[in-house]
Amino acid sequence: MELFIYFSLTLFFSTLFSMGGIGSAIVLVSIFPLTGMPLNLAKALGLFINAVSTFSGSILNFLRRDLDLSFALPLVISTLISTPIGAYLSQYIAEYWVKWVLITLLLLSASLLLVQKKQAKVHYTRKWILYYIGTCVGLISGLLGVSGGSIIVPSLIFLGYEPKKAAYTVSFVIPFSALGGFFTYLHFVQMNWLLLLVVTIAALLGGIIGNRIMHYRLSQKQVKQLLAIVLYLLAVKLTINQF
Repeated sequence: MELFIYFSLTLFFSTLFSMGGIGSAIVLVSIFPLTGMPLNLAKALGLFINAVSTFSGSILNFLRRDLDLSFALPLVISTLISTPIGAYLSQYIAEYWVKWVLITLLLLSASLLLVQKKQAKVHYTRKWILYYIGTCVGLISGLLGVSGGSIIVPSLIFLGYEPKKAAYTVSFVIPFSALGGFFTYLHFVQMNWLLLLVVTIAALLGGIIGNRIMHYRLSQKQVKQLLAIVLYLLAVKLTINQF
């Protein structure tokens, strides 16, 4: 019965969030603990779902030569190093504070969904900034068990990079950082491998279903507004639980 509940939750939210072109881990990591699941187990599951759901897209982008490896490499290196560090540090940080950081990220992600993408105000292309962004995002991803794509993409666009180039790059970076964090969590989390298989299958199915619905039913603006509402409501629910 528990497996069915987790499968259903993952399928529903993966379908919903794939319609907006973003990963479902941020909401699953927030919802799973509400059912009694240990937070660190939820974060490990979220990281693995992130890796699997973006892997196929990153391979396709690479084969189509849409990916600039010289641009992606600093982000890959920095997130690959920093995500496991964030995951390792999470076991020493009180769950209370981790949840407040998660609430903040939920609110930030919801707000970014509602902001229309505009032309960049600056054009800064030095490599060191990519290492800096990757390091910060990797630490947050490892700590919370969520994708850093919702932070990396707006940051790169703000610095003057093309939105499409930023999206291709992030889809390539996430599997490396997510798997690095996932394997770090395995050192101190007792993994339920059957549960991992169930939620992974549900996430993949949800991604396929959501992608089809997105193309035939709703506008991208409507979907993003709906997702923002879900994230705001979840943030409110988690905030109430903190008191």
